Amino acid sequence: MLKIFNSLKREKQIFEPIEANKVRMYVCGMTVYDYCHLGHARVMVVFDMVYRWLKASGYDVTYVRNITDIDDKIIRRAAENGETIQQLTDRFIAYMHEDADALGVLRPDHEPRATEFVPQMQDIISQLEQNGLAYQAADGDVNYAVRKFPGYGKLSGKSLDDLRAGERVEVDNAKQDPLDFVLWKRAKAGEPAWPSRWGDGRPGWHIECSAMSSSLLGKHFDIHGGGQDLQFPHHENEIAQSEGANCCSYVNYWMHNGFVRVDNEKMSKSLGNFFTIRTVLENYDAEVVRFFILRAHYRSPLNYSDAHLDDARRSLDSLYFTLRDVPPLTVDIDWTQDFAARFSAALNEDFDSHGAIAVLFELAAEANRQKSAALSGLLKALGGVIGLLEREPLAYLRAGPAAGGLDEAAIEALIAQRADAKKARDFATADRVRDELKAAGIVLDDSPQGTTWRRA
Repeated sequence: MLKIFNSLKREKQIFEPIEANKVRMYVCGMTVYDYCHLGHARVMVVFDMVYRWLKASGYDVTYVRNITDIDDKIIRRAAENGETIQQLTDRFIAYMHEDADALGVLRPDHEPRATEFVPQMQDIISQLEQNGLAYQAADGDVNYAVRKFPGYGKLSGKSLDDLRAGERVEVDNAKQDPLDFVLWKRAKAGEPAWPSRWGDGRPGWHIECSAMSSSLLGKHFDIHGGGQDLQFPHHENEIAQSEGANCCSYVNYWMHNGFVRVDNEKMSKSLGNFFTIRTVLENYDAEVVRFFILRAHYRSPLNYSDAHLDDARRSLDSLYFTLRDVPPLTVDIDWTQDFAARFSAALNEDFDSHGAIAVLFELAAEANRQKSAALSGLLKALGGVIGLLEREPLAYLRAGPAAGGLDEAAIEALIAQRADAKKARDFATADRVRDELKAAGIVLDDSPQGTTWRRA
């Protein structure tokens, strides 16, 4: 029985889909003007794990993850680069897909771009205006009247009075209240614009997710996810827009993953302490990064450092050593089997990938102890459920940064040279070759079956 920590209710709740055996899930995606960083990687990997487990649990899942391809940062960056907005966004969408593919992230069922849904955004704004929740200000912008929506603050737990007293709200004399937020921005010279009944302009940021989610999943759907930083104001504003326009409940379960932190500060571009995915992948195998993310519970902070990634690599190596040393059988998972049942129980407890991975290590230890190909096969199968352990062991163990400039042919040639030296009892040469490979980041593993190699 799946339980989800629902940010809206601030507690774990038994998951009950709106429609039997079907799940409709929306996750806020990237704003595409730069390379994705590890904070983005966490969102992609966490909700990919959620998507995989829901499907493994027998649900028919429709997963939508949007792309923001128009906003102030995108407009500014395109102008700085001397290129069109579409040239900029198309390029970084391609880079995002490269990063996601490397991390083993499955493509969502739908990946809508904001610029494709402007008419739907306008329809919602018109409905909000009819319902008395939106107004056009003197400066031409259309704003949401926050105080006219009685449920505002229910997701974040913030009251309007607290927001006025404690939040930094930009002073805008055109707004009826400083807390009101923009739905439609009046066009500025040189900026992209769409025609509308309020004049030429472009949508505000929050309205895009209300439009894309309702268009692809319906006005009321099961799960909405995203980073913890989006809980307020973005997701709070989504609720106000969607429920204010449609007069029905918007989302049943809200999920928010924790921050990635560096030196106890949130990783972000604004703080200048971010690491792009592709920079990290220059030094670490992509599956190590995925394992590093999943080894922590999705709601907990994730502390980034080379030391933590090195530890994740050693841990993942040990699981692959089991698959190498105890070649796995291909098995169908019997979910009543002890290890499988405990793995399932962990993921059903609010997608506890940390607990599920702990079961994998217990299973690996038992597979090694018994030399059981069946248990090794179960290890591989369970790992695959969350996108781990799907490669051939030696392919994984030999992956990673180039080993001292040596390609596979050169490494194999040196191993053959060492073997010949050992046969000739020239142990000095054999030791020299081993040391040469070690200096290049290559470890040799000798066994009765021969010598294999892996990266250090």
